[in-house]
Amino acid sequence: MSILQRYVLRQLLGVFSLTLLSLTGMLVIVGVIGEATKNGLGPQQILDILPFVVPSLLPFSIPATYLLTICVVYGRLAGDNEITAVKAAGINPMTMLMPGFVTAAVLSLATFYLTDQVIPWARSNVERVVLTAMEDIFLGILREKNHYSDPTRGIAISVRAVEGERLIEPHFRYQLPGGPQTVNITAREATMSFDLPGQQVLLSLVEGQLVLPGGDQATVADEAYPFPLPMGTSVPPPRDLPIQALRSGMRQARHKREALERRQVITTAFALSHGEFGHLMEPAQRRQEWEINGQKERYNKLYTELHSRLALACSCFFFALVGSPFAVLQGRRQFLTSFALCFVPILVLYYPIVLVMMNLGKDNVFDPALGMWVGNAGMGVAAWLLLRRI
Repeated sequence: MSILQRYVLRQLLGVFSLTLLSLTGMLVIVGVIGEATKNGLGPQQILDILPFVVPSLLPFSIPATYLLTICVVYGRLAGDNEITAVKAAGINPMTMLMPGFVTAAVLSLATFYLTDQVIPWARSNVERVVLTAMEDIFLGILREKNHYSDPTRGIAISVRAVEGERLIEPHFRYQLPGGPQTVNITAREATMSFDLPGQQVLLSLVEGQLVLPGGDQATVADEAYPFPLPMGTSVPPPRDLPIQALRSGMRQARHKREALERRQVITTAFALSHGEFGHLMEPAQRRQEWEINGQKERYNKLYTELHSRLALACSCFFFALVGSPFAVLQGRRQFLTSFALCFVPILVLYYPIVLVMMNLGKDNVFDPALGMWVGNAGMGVAAWLLLRRI
């Protein structure tokens, strides 16, 4: 590496480190701490999850931060006529741009590693911290608001007051899966013990009354009753899975779909051969079709996430391909102006294209192996046009 390239590399790393630290710190203070406090996490829980939250923010902050770094460094080099001096000395200006491209390639690999390994690791650790403190968090919410509801699990709890760990005059409402029927439980007081491995809460009721969906009532004896765990863990979305888990999930979804389709063909053929056409409209057949569509949807989501992760990790490199020559051509402007002129088209065109292709891939309309790279291909064309002018 020449002296000029080392000189550019030092400036890139210095500006990038300071900018990344500032942007990530702002995201943590404004977003994470505010959201954690709103959801009932105390100062100790916030401090416990911060080491895991910060790495998970980096894949989203690195591309924009590096684009700003490129605009600052190469804009200053061009504004101080250092690029002109390099050309006058007979040196190819690509020599000055190469450190930016190499650094961007390394950052793209780092971003891919973060999304593939660090984010799933961070999510599991944040979940562990929250589960450990769940009892304090849950009782704190009831103590402050006297009400808690989780529509996704069909749970609603209201109390008159909370004294220590005792719930005074609690009312538990649980909607049964698959329908609007609900079970209501009331009591003079209750205590709760959290069974985290079993993903449930054990209720100890005093003078409890149970109201079933049909209106029947029963007195609940003074013993522990299981209840679905509020704020419990759910199936992680595809973005929180490593690539190995994505590929494994794709194989499982494909095999399940093929098995369900074979079963559907056999059932249909049997019904047709016996003239039992009514069986084709039975709830079991409709449920089977629903399960097949569910496995197809699961496969498409995992397949799209796999290719979107690769494409978005490479966005840092394509941002550098466009931002470096653009900053040189706009060298006489302020670096924030150059950044805005470069980033606004990316924000208006690149990300909407990525989101549209992602949705088309999940709906199996367009192959994500090609669609997720449309945005990067457009950036590559723009970079080629700009680099020709340098």
